[in-house]
Amino acid sequence: MSNITFSKEEKALMVRNIKLYFSEELKQQIGQFDAEFLLDFMSEELGVYYYNRGLSDAQTALAAKFDDIQDAIGQLEQPVKFKR
Repeated sequence: MSNITFSKEEKALMVRNIKLYFSEELKQQIGQFDAEFLLDFMSEELGVYYYNRGLSDAQTALAAKFDDIQDAIGQLEQPVKFKR
């Protein structure tokens, strides 16, 4: 897996959300550096779990679509005197 990178704007938004969460939910102030450090830690330590779950969900969705396509093809088959 290659490293996932975010734009400066995306990272700034995530850091802002961390700071907002700490302020509103935990009633604590967290500085910019600490929020960035926490984001980096969460990304490195937990990000892979979310990444893998996303891949699994995508695979499940594709498998369901593939089943639909197989069913549609099966409905197009014409009857013949012999089966393979």
